[in-house]
Amino acid sequence: MAKLKLGPIADDKPVKITLELPASLHRDLVAYAAILGREGGQGSSDPLRLIVPMLDRFVASDRGFAKARREADRAAGD
Repeated sequence: MAKLKLGPIADDKPVKITLELPASLHRDLVAYAAILGREGGQGSSDPLRLIVPMLDRFVASDRGFAKARREADRAAGD
């Protein structure tokens, strides 16, 4: 079993967005969705539903961003 960074995707109300991706990234998202679905005992999920959790995880794990945000929050509080 692969150790994926994402777990099951919450079933939230969808929001329509328009986004252009390189074909190679789209292929990777499709493959990731298939693996995630297989490991979760489901069919392949919609690769578009991966974008928000991936971005959330990326932003949450970016230490430089967290530090800069804390500094900006402190500066705004002065």
